[in-house]
Amino acid sequence: MTEYQQDMGQAVKVFKALGEPTRLKIALLVANESNLCFSAIGERLETVAGSTLSHHLKQLTDSGLVDFRKNGSFIHYSVNRELAEKFAPFLLA
Repeated sequence: MTEYQQDMGQAVKVFKALGEPTRLKIALLVANESNLCFSAIGERLETVAGSTLSHHLKQLTDSGLVDFRKNGSFIHYSVNRELAEKFAPFLLA
C-alpha cells in the first residue's frame, strides 16, 4: 500500500468520525482542553448519556484523531495534533 493510499484511508476515517455532530463537539472540546477525563467531557456535553459518550470516544480513538492515556482508573483524552494538522486543522484554530 502506498503512502497516498494510507493517507486516503486515514482521511476517510477522520472525516467519517467528524461527520457526526456530537463527535465533532467532542473533538473540538478535547482539542481546546487537552487531557480531559471521561467525566469532564460528559459534564461539558451535558445531554449525552455515558454509554453514548463512550461510543463516540471509541469512534474518535479508532480514527486516530483522539488519543487516550490511562492514569489509574481514569482515562484522559486529547487530540492527536499531528493528525489534526494534516486532516482537520480547523480543530486547532
